[in-house]
Amino acid sequence: MKLATMKEIKETLEGIKEVNDPFILELRKDERKGAQKLLGAWEKRIVKEQKLHDHFVKMNRYEIEIRSKGYTYIAGIDEVGRGPLAGPVVTAAVILPEGFYLPGIDDSKKLSEKKRELFYEVIKNEAISIGVGVISPTEIDRINIYQATKKGMLEAINELSQTPDYLLIDAMKLTTPYPSQSLIKGDSKSVSIAAASIIAKVTRDRMMKELHEVYPDYHFASNMGYGTQEHLVALKECGITIHHRKSFSPIKEMVENIK
Repeated sequence: MKLATMKEIKETLEGIKEVNDPFILELRKDERKGAQKLLGAWEKRIVKEQKLHDHFVKMNRYEIEIRSKGYTYIAGIDEVGRGPLAGPVVTAAVILPEGFYLPGIDDSKKLSEKKRELFYEVIKNEAISIGVGVISPTEIDRINIYQATKKGMLEAINELSQTPDYLLIDAMKLTTPYPSQSLIKGDSKSVSIAAASIIAKVTRDRMMKELHEVYPDYHFASNMGYGTQEHLVALKECGITIHHRKSFSPIKEMVENIK
């Protein structure tokens, strides 16, 4: 029987998921180095895909448990931007359908920008509903970052087109009409919260990139408003913009010195 070419083997492997597939069992007997190299690459890919699947299943356990109690519309809620010296704090609430499957989803901070953008589009296309809240630096200064985050989360919930019947919230405690659960580091434990984290992160990053076009000296496109060395140097050389948080150090001290 004629042996398959390397191209044929590669094309066939792309459609195989099971380690006990007859083609895989035969390929293991193929002594050609090229065939074994292709088999090794396929095995690594399968192991990686299985790990991503297992992690997704683990992150979906809260949603499964909540749905088993009769809840349908579970909103994951998260924020991005509590720590920066400039820009808004952005919150998101996301209700995912029961059959949602996105292996690799995780806390937005653990994902590359490319992966976040890709997942953002998947979530936008498949979510039942998405709500976003944006709280300005002026409001952050007025009511403090903790209260601003809570306000933003409530705004995100109110922006949902589908009324939720349960909330999964990253770390914060909210007073709402809905039953809820607060999870420390929830964006690494819940698919719904991770989805909200990605929506909030991509939304805020895009806003900061737009600000960079107006204020290039502060390098907002790369530091996203955080107090990097280049940002601090720009503050000293160029001063404070309307997008900086005047209640945050060292900007707070700079404002006091001006007075």
